[in-house]
Amino acid sequence: MIQASNITLRLGKKALFEDVNIKFTEGNCYGLIGANGAGKSTFLKILSGQLEPTSGDVIITPGQRLSFLEQDHFKYDEFTVLDTVIMGNQRLYDIMKEKDAIYMKEDFTDEDGIRASELEAEFADMDGWNAESDAATLLNGLGIEPDIHYSLMADLTGAQKVKVLLAKALFGNPDILLLDEPTNHLDLDAIAWLEEFLINFDNTVIVVSHDRYFLNKVCTNTADIDYGKIQLYAGNYDFWYESSQLLMKQMKEANKKKEEKIKELQDFISRFSANASKSKQATSRKRALEKIELDEIKPSSRKYPYIDFRPQREIGNEVLSVENLTKTIDGEVVLDHISFNLRREDKVALVGANEHAKTILFKILAGEMEPDEGSYKWGVTTSQSYFPKDNTEIFDTDDVIVDWLTQFSEIKDATYVRGFLGRMLFAGEDGVKKMRVLSGGEKVRVLLSRMMIEASNVLMLDEPTDHLDMESITALNNGLIKFPGVVIFSSRDHQFVETTANRIIEIMPNGQIIDKITTYDEYLESDEMARKRQVYAMSDDDAADN
Repeated sequence: MIQASNITLRLGKKALFEDVNIKFTEGNCYGLIGANGAGKSTFLKILSGQLEPTSGDVIITPGQRLSFLEQDHFKYDEFTVLDTVIMGNQRLYDIMKEKDAIYMKEDFTDEDGIRASELEAEFADMDGWNAESDAATLLNGLGIEPDIHYSLMADLTGAQKVKVLLAKALFGNPDILLLDEPTNHLDLDAIAWLEEFLINFDNTVIVVSHDRYFLNKVCTNTADIDYGKIQLYAGNYDFWYESSQLLMKQMKEANKKKEEKIKELQDFISRFSANASKSKQATSRKRALEKIELDEIKPSSRKYPYIDFRPQREIGNEVLSVENLTKTIDGEVVLDHISFNLRREDKVALVGANEHAKTILFKILAGEMEPDEGSYKWGVTTSQSYFPKDNTEIFDTDDVIVDWLTQFSEIKDATYVRGFLGRMLFAGEDGVKKMRVLSGGEKVRVLLSRMMIEASNVLMLDEPTDHLDMESITALNNGLIKFPGVVIFSSRDHQFVETTANRIIEIMPNGQIIDKITTYDEYLESDEMARKRQVYAMSDDDAADN
């Protein structure tokens, strides 16, 4: 059990949290939700002890071990992957290292023998002999291949480090598990594995995530941060949404009845206050009127951008033809003679564990990279807008937002451009912010503003849901669903993929593709996926035999 008791956190004059009281109990998974800036990550840091509140206490059941997902990708660069994971249980790791140091001593004494015996007993009680195999199981489940388990963390990619740090948090069956955006940078297979892990996890989990499907799958309760308070709801994210909407509706209806009662009493008082025979009743009504209070209904602090892609030109039947496209990067074949055609009603999700391959395909189709072999051809009626996964170069400028966006608009009018920014929650003077100082979420909203201004009939989006809050993801999701043109996109957000795509193209590890006109959930249940899993399982068995 972990409990926040009268937690207050003040940042300057602003109170981010004010007298928060909430208890998280064993056997439940809590989804911590709230608008950007509400303090979700900050609250997890308070619970984990990384941040001291202004006042109040965090109470943890004595003897329970807390684990949290770390965000510093360079902290463990000098350690091996397996050692990093085992450090998730620091006491166990310390015992292992102390034992090893004693056994390596040349002048082994009786005191060393006694100490080693004590450590061995504690090591056995902590199931230490299975530590490496348990760590390897977690890594394998998250897609970290066995051949890099003994590599240094410094040699891993950023995406691999994220998975290792997640395995570290999960290691050793912690009593309390705090996860801040655990699905970030995970491929869909790794997310599915994590979902099953958390569903079967018996202890306390508190998780922050912008992935609605993930929250719906794993959470038993929802903790909503709004106005510096945390309100606890039973059920997952969808249940919270329906409950909060119902509660708001009931409060409005109750207020309406009170308003009608107030009006009735006011009418009675005005009619009979001057009438002596009725004056006693009028006085009674006046007292009743004074006791009626309307419940204060605060609108949620959440803000939804308005995303509406309207193509200037209707798209024709010929959209895109790709023939035998091949690309090798650093000796690795990422695309191997792939061919496909896009139709005018297609909304295609690119899926697969190799995110690099998806990005390479986007860059080729956007004209930013040349294929080694093969060709592609856009239809004459098409116009394309591209949302890149890496936007570093785009925002490396001293331009202000409104000036930068104006260059993509046929109407060279700042007021017109500011209209698009207003839709994307850039209010007032936000339009004159410099591009290079924007946050991750602001950068995404600027790029989506550009796509709306360009009014293309083909949208290409490489991981657009990264850095967006749940409200913005929902708005983008709805915008793409009603978009009348062609979409080709990638995203780790399961619900986003399932509700947007009507066609799935999976780029396989060998650089070839599986192309199916179907929804994402139907694809996951298809015979092709079952055969693919069987092939992978056989290849893993072969690797183990060798």
